[in-house]
Amino acid sequence: MLTVEQLEEFEVNGFLKGSVVLNEEEVEKLREELNLVMEGKTVKQPVLNHNKNKSDKGLYDDMEMSVDEKVVQIVNIWTASDLFFKHASHTTICEEIAQLCKSDTLRIWHDQVQYKPPVSGGPTGWHQDHPLWPILQPADLVSAWVALDDAVIENGCMWMVPGSHKWGDHQKYLASTPDFKPYHKKPELLPEGAVVEAVPFEIKKGQVGYHHCLTWHGSPHNRSQLKRRAIAVHYMPGHTRYEPSRNHVMHQFVTVEPGEILRGDQFPVVYAK
Repeated sequence: MLTVEQLEEFEVNGFLKGSVVLNEEEVEKLREELNLVMEGKTVKQPVLNHNKNKSDKGLYDDMEMSVDEKVVQIVNIWTASDLFFKHASHTTICEEIAQLCKSDTLRIWHDQVQYKPPVSGGPTGWHQDHPLWPILQPADLVSAWVALDDAVIENGCMWMVPGSHKWGDHQKYLASTPDFKPYHKKPELLPEGAVVEAVPFEIKKGQVGYHHCLTWHGSPHNRSQLKRRAIAVHYMPGHTRYEPSRNHVMHQFVTVEPGEILRGDQFPVVYAK
């Protein structure tokens, strides 16, 4: 369980480093399973398995990129792998997410693996998660990002902007300098006193990091010889509603009416107190 001090830190910053939740053997098993899914060797398939940089080009308009760069993104690997579903149901992670969400129920919104290969690993542009999820409200979701390799500055770890989760939706104004510093295209829209300054969010192999769905974050290129694999699970508190405004890859799996709690087989309950 998270301490009062940790909960206060998350409230102030919008992100928090948790404990090491996977041991060496557990990490290695997930890596092996990830390889099978990436190669299409599992009986069931995830919702997406593609190069994210080609699909989300709009996020990278301010950055120079090689055509060979890639970020392998797999969405809902839990549907292809019982081992990854077990991970999404991890007792410590779910208990701590419930604390951060202030909820007695958690459902999986979706998960995603992001793999930045050595040397050619591309960037993930500055963004907020919730504005990219236009079929659910309110913006109370929290993600658990677990590293399957040490995620450090050298191999393109995430960077976060402290306090940005309290500023509202600024997704369409987020941009990056050539050296990957975030900036706001219309800073006059930011609340008074807002400081746009990013800090590295280095996470050890097997460690969990939490972030709010409105926290500004991104990650630069991986030019190192190191792999950077991670599994992020995005959790919905029990009161999350289906409120569609645009399409989303998970839209096809929704079986409830607008305004209703977003539930169903593709959004399973993984924590209930």
